[in-house]
Amino acid sequence: MAERTITAEVVYAAAGEQILRRVELADGSTVKQAIDASGIAGMLPEAAIDARHLGVFARRVTPDQIVRDGDRIEIYRPLMLDPMEARRRRAR
Repeated sequence: MAERTITAEVVYAAAGEQILRRVELADGSTVKQAIDASGIAGMLPEAAIDARHLGVFARRVTPDQIVRDGDRIEIYRPLMLDPMEARRRRAR
């Protein structure tokens, strides 16, 4: 019998562009395996993917989280400015 597969999207949004790749994975694959299969890591500057900045549908996840069929895996960029500091600056 054939191995069950699932489909997921891997997304990275930069300031001026969005990279979206749809991947087909074996059932039971992890977030890290999905990112590797997407090839997005090779398109980004070195160290652009931080294991602490990953999510599925805007919920933080770890690289070893199991991917479910239809998940949208998001690779977040580091903040350029802390939101609290931005508010302080606007208030001044």
